[in-house]
Amino acid sequence: MSKESINGVDFSSGLIAIIRSKSTNEGREFAQAFVDAGVDLIEFTTTTPGAFDLIEEFSGIKNVQIALGTAMSKQDVENGKKAGAKIVISPHTSEEVIKATKSAGLISVPGVATPTEIADALSFGADILKFFPASSLGIGFLKSVRDPFPGNTWMATGGIALADVDGWVKAGISGFGLGGPLTSGGVSEITNRVNDFQKAILQSKNS
Repeated sequence: MSKESINGVDFSSGLIAIIRSKSTNEGREFAQAFVDAGVDLIEFTTTTPGAFDLIEEFSGIKNVQIALGTAMSKQDVENGKKAGAKIVISPHTSEEVIKATKSAGLISVPGVATPTEIADALSFGADILKFFPASSLGIGFLKSVRDPFPGNTWMATGGIALADVDGWVKAGISGFGLGGPLTSGGVSEITNRVNDFQKAILQSKNS
């Protein structure tokens, strides 16, 4: 992302691979495929069975940073920290979650859509703003709501298409949370899809 490091967590790759699976084993298979593909930021959502066990399992891997996703409560944050997560990501703006995240010394990435949510998230201490659901809201909407809040780091999540990466980057997005775009083709397709998105993100940032 635009800041190479935030509180010791490296965001320079601009890609967070999201795991939202139906079973613990499927989540593990996705995670290992992401590691093998060279992904250095992996998010396990609380909706994935065994999410905290998976966080603990993968948080010890060298050069891989783990995020807890779909964090909905202070308890989620505490459980995520115990398991080894360094980043806490939510679909919404929650004072409880953001403040618990910062008190735990972790990176806070709440979901925002409206100017009110953006202002609230920043006042509660958010480190990165997650524009969600990105594809539904659109690039034009992002440009409009970014202007009153300069100097922040933004990531886009929700239905990001490979062809649209350049438009999002030019609109001010520094990184992408990608779930279905990487996993919908199954484990065998993950490496190719990761490579395609990494190449597109790098090219857009350097253009």
